[in-house]
Amino acid sequence: MLTRVDLRGTTTDPRDVLPRAQLDVAAAIEQIRPTVEAVHQHGASAVLAATERFDRVRPRRLRVPAEAIAAAADTLDDAVRAALQTSIDRARAVHADQCRTDVTTQVVPGGTVTERWVPVSRVGLYVPGGLAPLLSSVVMNVVPAQLAGVGSIALASPPQRDTGLPHPGILAACALLGVDEVYAMGGAQAVAAFAYGLRAETAVDPAEPDAGPASGWLLEPVDLVTGPGNIFVTAAKRMLRGVVGIDSEAGTTEIAILADDSADPVHVAADLISQAEHDPAAASVLVTPSESLLAAVEEQLAVQVPATRHHERVATALSGKQSGVVLVDDLDHGLRVVDAYAAEHLEIQTVDAARVAARVRNAGAIFVGAYSPVSLGDYAAGSNHVLPTGGCARHSSGLSVQTFLRGIHVIDYSQQALREVAPHVVALSAAEDLPAHGQAVTARFGGAV
Repeated sequence: MLTRVDLRGTTTDPRDVLPRAQLDVAAAIEQIRPTVEAVHQHGASAVLAATERFDRVRPRRLRVPAEAIAAAADTLDDAVRAALQTSIDRARAVHADQCRTDVTTQVVPGGTVTERWVPVSRVGLYVPGGLAPLLSSVVMNVVPAQLAGVGSIALASPPQRDTGLPHPGILAACALLGVDEVYAMGGAQAVAAFAYGLRAETAVDPAEPDAGPASGWLLEPVDLVTGPGNIFVTAAKRMLRGVVGIDSEAGTTEIAILADDSADPVHVAADLISQAEHDPAAASVLVTPSESLLAAVEEQLAVQVPATRHHERVATALSGKQSGVVLVDDLDHGLRVVDAYAAEHLEIQTVDAARVAARVRNAGAIFVGAYSPVSLGDYAAGSNHVLPTGGCARHSSGLSVQTFLRGIHVIDYSQQALREVAPHVVALSAAEDLPAHGQAVTARFGGAV
């Protein structure tokens, strides 16, 4: 089922041969470009048209009524409510430690630089709801935004065909977290709507709440869009970066497992399946020096895949070009491979797993040992599951409080402190052939320093 890539005894650059999705983000941008441009030009009518085309439902209104959010919370299953609350509490505990404080550095007497941490004013949070309604992604998006102090939070999730509303579990999670600005829209059209906003005059339904002359907006533009999604959501985020800020490219899920003979093949197979059930395009990659482990894992997959609920989706994902097994010489070689792959989720199932994990440089999140499966991080570890995919973990981090903050330097120098450093400013401005820079300093001292 898993395609083999044998790197043993070779010096091949892993980046040239590692399993990757056939459709890349750049190609997906060209597919979603007409949708994004239509939303920019035509607003809500284009969002509704795209929703009807892709999700096969046309919501009566885009903004979810407050009573629908409240009703979803009232009918939430008690066990799910308790699980969501646990997820919220643990996420708050972890993310609270990410909050930043302003720091003032006295560079010289009379000269200070303060770094102020200021939250973005308004964010648009995306929560997938197509093949799987990700209740947990509401928690992962909202908690760090709230702890950062974001004042205006909007959330979008695709409408369900039977109701025209986002999944009731997603709405209930919004209610538990106090989020009341929720929109029934998904895909590239949701990202575009967040980026450009939707003017009130473009509203198809005059009963849309909060639309009208008072605000001028059906949906006000946001400063930052965050959240996971499929490759088309990721493509829209990349295309619109600059119009709006983004967290990272958190696309279709992926897992890599670095494992040796000590790993339990039952665990390894179950973990590969757990991420494959997200989407037929999900990536599941095993990196191992052990032929015996691979054989045992393949035996387990043959047993476990047919028994899982979404077995067709899982089988498609595991047999796709984005999934496979990479055979390596040893764990050192395996570490080079997983660093080259830069997985969204990386499990270390080896002898002395903590020591091996400490050597990893590139991963969205690292799961150490037999009892830290990715599923734990998806729901209740306290960590965030909105993570960079497609190799972006080489340069990007997962969602955190920091995502929603901007560091602003505040420079405060006295006359004497400026006078003392003025010759250096003048010298550097002359070296760069920008003499007016130096003159802006010397003008404060009668033209001389």
